[in-house]
Amino acid sequence: MFSIITICYNSSKTIERTIKSILEQSYTDFEYIIVDGASKDNTMDIVRQYEPLFEGRMKWVSEPDKGIYNAMNKGIMRSKGEIIGIVNSDDWLEPNALQILVDEINQDSSAREKILTGEV
Repeated sequence: MFSIITICYNSSKTIERTIKSILEQSYTDFEYIIVDGASKDNTMDIVRQYEPLFEGRMKWVSEPDKGIYNAMNKGIMRSKGEIIGIVNSDDWLEPNALQILVDEINQDSSAREKILTGEV
């Protein structure tokens, strides 16, 4: 299972595209964690709008943080996946990105070990 983390702060102009790209993944064994730094715009309104569409696979927190790395660590501490990925709030995943990664892992028995040990 994947844990996908998005860190955001006042990202209302870009986060919807990011969220949609995660929601539209063909491979669905993932959790999606959004860590918001207490945005002052409508970022969290957008997050809440999409939350039900993830059918329990989305978790979020919105609170002040001490910068991007503190926020990333909050996301990592909340994650339960074997593989953790970070997708910034102004970025996106292509529709089959997770499936392609799973296929690569399954084709190469050593790939999984390399990924899990951080060699890749």
